[in-house]
Amino acid sequence: MRPTMKDVASAAGVALKTVSRVVNDEPGVHPTTAERVREAIERLGYSRNESARMLRRGRTATIGLVIEDVADPFYAGLSRAVEGVVIEHGCLLLSGSSGEEPGRERELVETFCARRVDGLIVVPAGDDHTYLRSELEAGTPVVFADRPPGAGLDVDTVLADNVGGARQAVRHLMVHGHRRIAFLGDDPAIFTAAQRLRGYREELGGLFDARLVSMRPPSSGVIGDDLARMFALDDPPTALFTGNGRYTVTTLRALGGRRVALVGFDDFELADLLDPGVSVVAQDPSWMGRVAAEVLFRRLRGDVGPSEHLELPVRLVTRGSGELSPDQAGARG
Repeated sequence: MRPTMKDVASAAGVALKTVSRVVNDEPGVHPTTAERVREAIERLGYSRNESARMLRRGRTATIGLVIEDVADPFYAGLSRAVEGVVIEHGCLLLSGSSGEEPGRERELVETFCARRVDGLIVVPAGDDHTYLRSELEAGTPVVFADRPPGAGLDVDTVLADNVGGARQAVRHLMVHGHRRIAFLGDDPAIFTAAQRLRGYREELGGLFDARLVSMRPPSSGVIGDDLARMFALDDPPTALFTGNGRYTVTTLRALGGRRVALVGFDDFELADLLDPGVSVVAQDPSWMGRVAAEVLFRRLRGDVGPSEHLELPVRLVTRGSGELSPDQAGARG
């Protein structure tokens, strides 16, 4: 049976209120007495009921999470990490997928707020978040992850280094002799897609060619058509940079065995088992989710400092596909 605060008080030979003060880091307890209480806590294995504590303070011990798509491995990893931190704090996670629809994002946020969640973590689908102002003014903490909020809203934000990661990918391909590098990415209205295009363009400099850029929602047909157009140019690409994990997988299918140097943004399952293995710029969705949740709980504990704008580093993972030289490209596998 789980030990209670009353058990700790009995074991330490103190009043229940004394234990409460020690557990909640309140003043008014003699250091010797506080140490005796802590020893009893450790001996009994007591841990405070965070959910009950929050309820006594008028909270619901629930957190709302809005992501793009739970079926996407990146967002699944982020969601699991958030849930892990939420559980550690004795709370319940309510989550939903926006499907990249701003209206659905707002509907989910407003539904969670109607259920009086204590805080929100949002991966935004839209760029207008003025609807959140009333919740922020009421004291509900909000953390944005993966993408920033719309202009004019200054809240805690946790992003990945999208520009730097794209530059790493292009630099890696250039080191291996490529000068004609195509970029295939998602809708440029999406923050991460636009940032990765920016990094790609900055690293190429004067080598940038708009004909080697395709940005729209991925499908085998769309990507196949765009690749056919690019390969039909007088000076076709010898290397590809793909803007996210889904784009990389769909591009590999559309290539149909054609050998082209490739680096993708985002790692994906089985990337290391292909021949050659797929080189990627890897970000850590679990790290992002954990950091976002920890920032949120700091706010719930009373941190009222300036908004944090965190950018997490990414890393290049080389497996073979990005190391092909221009001479090796073009052959069928």
